[in-house]
Amino acid sequence: MSTNVTTTETGGHNNAFTDFRFEKKDSNLILAHIGFSFFAVFLGAIAGLLQVAQRSGWIQLPNWLNYYQLLTAHGVLLALVFTTFFIIGYLYSGVARTLGGKLTPAARILGWIGFYLMAVGTIMATITILTNQSTVLYTFYAPMKASPWFYIGTALLIVGSWFGAFGIFATYIRWRKNHKNQSSPLFAYMAVATLIMWLHASLFVAIEVVFQLIPWSFGIVDRVDVSLSRTLFWYFGHALVYFWLLPAYIYWYVNIPQVVGGKIFSNSLPRLTFILFILFSVPVGFHHQLNEPGIGSLWKFLQVVLTMMVVIPSLMTAFAILATFELAGRSRGGKGLFGWVKKLPWKDARFFTAVMGMIIFIPAGAGGIINASYQLNQMVHNTWFVTGHFHLTIASTVLLTFFAISYWLIPVLTGRVFTKQLNRLAIIQAVLWAIGMFLMAVIMHIVGLLGAPRRTSYSTYGGHELAVTWLSYEQVIATGGVILFVAILLVLYIWFNLLFLAPKSEKTIEYPIGVVNEQAEHPPRILERWSFWIGVSIALSVIAYAVPIYQIVMHHSPGSLPYRTW
Repeated sequence: MSTNVTTTETGGHNNAFTDFRFEKKDSNLILAHIGFSFFAVFLGAIAGLLQVAQRSGWIQLPNWLNYYQLLTAHGVLLALVFTTFFIIGYLYSGVARTLGGKLTPAARILGWIGFYLMAVGTIMATITILTNQSTVLYTFYAPMKASPWFYIGTALLIVGSWFGAFGIFATYIRWRKNHKNQSSPLFAYMAVATLIMWLHASLFVAIEVVFQLIPWSFGIVDRVDVSLSRTLFWYFGHALVYFWLLPAYIYWYVNIPQVVGGKIFSNSLPRLTFILFILFSVPVGFHHQLNEPGIGSLWKFLQVVLTMMVVIPSLMTAFAILATFELAGRSRGGKGLFGWVKKLPWKDARFFTAVMGMIIFIPAGAGGIINASYQLNQMVHNTWFVTGHFHLTIASTVLLTFFAISYWLIPVLTGRVFTKQLNRLAIIQAVLWAIGMFLMAVIMHIVGLLGAPRRTSYSTYGGHELAVTWLSYEQVIATGGVILFVAILLVLYIWFNLLFLAPKSEKTIEYPIGVVNEQAEHPPRILERWSFWIGVSIALSVIAYAVPIYQIVMHHSPGSLPYRTW
């Protein structure tokens, strides 16, 4: 496939492609990642539907299948597998699009190595889940023990994503060598920042899995230090949330301005935003462990403070995106205070679906502040409030944005048209998703405030009247789950058409990369001194974690024996 290049100011550099096609080798690599992620969505959605139907009392599961097994499959396949494959594929596409039109040969090799490692790891872990050997939920907390092949599979998934990251770094380094003293394209800059954060955080869960859980699960060691294990997991666990979220931010910052016919509001603010995420998304894991013993209150409080710092780049993003939308609406003739809103392309699913995710992110972010608050967490910890928050963030904001990305990315890769009929179905899908998530996630928040526990298939609390209230709410939650499953089937139908059945386009399909506003200032060079920001990030993590981990190791208990509670 060919790449025709014209020059115009786009994304912070003079190298835009108005008539762009991926090389066949690149499109195959990207499609492999995207296609595998769709398979994970299908299996994870089935597990979620069966799980919520069983908890509501609508169905009785067979003896060979249990609630916690489904909960594990649902979490692993959607929160870990789908997101990782889709994100790596999406980032590869944008980096190829903005850094010279193609990936380096080294990037392709690394990308395929990473893909096969992730695919093999996913298959290994999924088999152990389906055979009920690894029913430990997606957090795979010790002392619940899974099959060693589950831990090896998850390790391969993580290490495979590292190879994908190295491939993107290789392409980025090539571009920097050929364009010295130039600001890198905004998409590529954000992709690199996302993966720097991911490598930093995921290294620690890899240490947990390789040096603690795998020897423990094979019986090489009898016991595992649970406090150290959970601390290493949550070092990675909260940054995982931003590994999901930052690619959605990339779409909001870089791709949507072109979709709406506007311009990127600023070339510096998005870069600063992502730098702040690198700094403050990793040293905050203790806010997931506020109710756990063995960690001093001082260190928990410090990490709560650092957690609240993440609100700043989120608010900066909200300001920049709304400014982009307003400029686009006014350029189309929008008048008055809010007249610009009417001028936005609400009938375009690539815009509408993502905006639905943005709107849902408002209550999702507010709930996150409650979860991370040192005092308020005592009320909602391990209740369905947390599960509801989780579904508003990754299962709504992130997923809806990924759906919007897929509606133009698959056509770019396959050359097939996102027809008006498919566009209408996509808008219906987004509306159904919003309705289903309102019935599910919002009610989860309410019932969580009433004390309903998470990670529990059924609880009557000895016939307490509150438990009766929980059960009535669960019927509404299950109804929302059914609507969400219908929405998943609809998006799978759209994807299948875009991959195989939609008509081929006679024209080159646009890969939307926004143009930076002419009045935007040139980004300061300090923002691209990666060694400096990586050093600051490591320093913050050392301040937040060195002493607590030292205390956990020095006060090492004999550790816990493995348990299988299912």
